[in-house]
Formats: sequence, structure tokens, C-alpha cells
Amino acid sequence: QVQLVESGGGLVQAGGSLRLSCVASGRTFSNYAMAWLRQAPGKAREVVAGTSWSGGGTYSADYADSVKGRFTIFRDNAKNTVYLRMNSLKPEDTAVYYCAATTQRLATRRGDEYTYWGQGTQVTVSS
Repeated sequence: QVQLVESGGGLVQAGGSLRLSCVASGRTFSNYAMAWLRQAPGKAREVVAGTSWSGGGTYSADYADSVKGRFTIFRDNAKNTVYLRMNSLKPEDTAVYYCAATTQRLATRRGDEYTYWGQGTQVTVSS
């Protein structure tokens, strides 16, 4: 049984930083795409960052325009973990953040194309 478990959310002031972690169990995702998505109350779910497998030990990353330059997605395959480092946080980053994975190589900006999901972790940025 595949499980994705997120951690690292919390309350932070604007301009601060957080690092989210997502530990996968039940299968390895080193050859597949993973992503971080978020959903704020009353807003549509948004893919904020995705990491695609490019072959060998190489990965590429894609970011939503709203987080580009502030967020970084990266993996530790030895730990079967994907991270999201979030810098220069803004109040509009407040949302529940979800880790997701697929059995495809390429990350997509369509949330419904991810097969596996974590339970979510709340990130609240105060002004």
C-alpha cells in the first residue's frame, strides 16, 4: 500500500521560510514524477511545483509562476522523500499543501493526473 506523509507545515510570518517534507512508502518514486499542490479556502487546487524524471539520476523541475524564484522542489531518493523549500513566504501562500505522485515520468500541472496523495499539511503565513 502506497502512502505519502507530509510534514513541516505551520505558522510563519511573511518573509519567512518553511521546508515541507513528503515521505513515500510502499513503492519507490525515483523514476517517476512527484509534485506539491496547494489549495486555499474558496480557491482551486494549484500545482505549485513538480519534479520530473529525466533519466539516470537527473530530474527537472517546474514551478507555478506564483512561486517561481521562491520555492524549490528537490528529492532525496535514498530516503524516498521529496521536499519543498519555501522562501519569502507571502500571506497568499496560505493553503493546505499536498504531496502527490504519479507513475509517469513527467510532472503535470493537472492535479487529477496524480495517482497518489498525502493527507496535506497546513501552511499559514501571517502579514
